[in-house]
Amino acid sequence: MSGVVVHLPRDCGGVDGDERCADAVTLRLGPGEVARFGRGSSRTPVELRLADAAISRLAGEIRAADDHWQLTNYSSTHSYLVENPEGAGEYLRVPPRRAGAPVPFEFARVVLPTRGERPVTFQVFAPDHVYLDTGAVGGPWGSRTVTAYSLDETATYFLVLVALCEPRLRDQSRVTVPTTPRIVDRLRTHTACTTLTARAVSSHIDYLAEQKLRIGGPEPDKGDRRNGKREEIVGLALRFGLVREEHLALLPPLTRAGGRERNTAR
Repeated sequence: MSGVVVHLPRDCGGVDGDERCADAVTLRLGPGEVARFGRGSSRTPVELRLADAAISRLAGEIRAADDHWQLTNYSSTHSYLVENPEGAGEYLRVPPRRAGAPVPFEFARVVLPTRGERPVTFQVFAPDHVYLDTGAVGGPWGSRTVTAYSLDETATYFLVLVALCEPRLRDQSRVTVPTTPRIVDRLRTHTACTTLTARAVSSHIDYLAEQKLRIGGPEPDKGDRRNGKREEIVGLALRFGLVREEHLALLPPLTRAGGRERNTAR
């Protein structure tokens, strides 16, 4: 995958007077494409509208590259933060008027300061990170092989993928793929997922299907499309060994809640 997915969650776009930016927005940018963000106006159109009076009409822009993305800060007074929600408190500070700052995180949260109780934030899923074969050392770049599906096993999306595959890995049978509420409940006690929401799980599933595993086109019915997407994700992950039994150790221990515990200590 090349390109960037930008997601503004519902009610995270700030408040401009009595006007709240309530609807979620998702943008997909190919290499070289740009999305501008800010309060916007009829004279200053933006692709990502952040309705907060403390944010400039044109606050900045995101540019997709082949293997990363760049953030430009048009503000003359405010720095922006780019956080790695899945790291150990890692973040970048993009100072005022900084152009084209490269962002290395595969999943990032952009944070803009406001005068309200909370900052304005949106999420960016980076281009697919490329990993070399473990034996591909020495020799020219052209002789090296890259992975077909580059998955970060420390990322939250990979935990979601393991949770999707867990029933079939444990039962070795074609059981129903877990629903979003079941995945939220399954991961709730994981230290990295205490604040994981159903909407976030759905975003991770879309990211896996559309960007990481590059799974097929839409179906007519929305419910069928989502169920079919999950089935395809699980089928591909298990067929190619992207998720294996040893990955189950990444999930929280099974409990008796919901009848999930099947094996007890001997």
